[in-house]
Amino acid sequence: MDILETSAYDRRQRRNMTCVLFLYLLPFFASCAMYFYLWIPDSAPSLLAAGIKATPILCLVLLVLSYNGGRSLVGVAGGLLLSAAGDCCLIWPELFIHGMGCFALAHLIYSISFLSSRFSGTSSSVSFFILYLILWLFGIGMYVYLVPFLRLDPEADVLVPAIGGYILLIVIMATLAARTRRPLILLGSLVFMASDLTIALTKFNVFDVEYKKHIIMTTYYLAQLMIALGDVKVALEEEADDIHKWKRS
Repeated sequence: MDILETSAYDRRQRRNMTCVLFLYLLPFFASCAMYFYLWIPDSAPSLLAAGIKATPILCLVLLVLSYNGGRSLVGVAGGLLLSAAGDCCLIWPELFIHGMGCFALAHLIYSISFLSSRFSGTSSSVSFFILYLILWLFGIGMYVYLVPFLRLDPEADVLVPAIGGYILLIVIMATLAARTRRPLILLGSLVFMASDLTIALTKFNVFDVEYKKHIIMTTYYLAQLMIALGDVKVALEEEADDIHKWKRS
């Protein structure tokens, strides 16, 4: 193939991959629409409510697995599965700590995944160091701000250290997401932080937010979508590199 043929081939491949990716995402968007239309969590907690809430995330699990295979179960797909488990737990208020534990493990798996060679990146510029500093100062500031409200909760002895550990993990995850230099991954982690911040401020009675559930779930689904798409984009780039190497050989 000459250069023009190769360029045309690459454009066709990108168009085809975009169409296929859009088709793969249809179940995610459909299940999100079903969740917001039915708004099952407003009714009594049930397995049906848990299933409808977790379905969009499970659709993203299938999306990531379709591009990365079983190896992603110890990466982004594994984090998504743990997030789906957390979604189910949070349907029942008494399982809040369990749900938070699932999400903490999801952030841990995301962090480990972002450290892998697939997401290798060195963000040594001053702007990235400033971003790291902002993330950590924000995390510390939020924890210090929340502690007085956490101490008013009947389960304060558990919540104060648990929330501290959770904030630590999500800040680490966001820091490592920035290190990847992947815009979708970074934006996903930041939107995830915004979703969790809204949960904390409303659950522990710092202040009430109108349409809080809409804000929480919209930002949450968006964050997970961006992280999943960021992982898929890496897989597509790896596939493209392999094709180009094969052509040159």
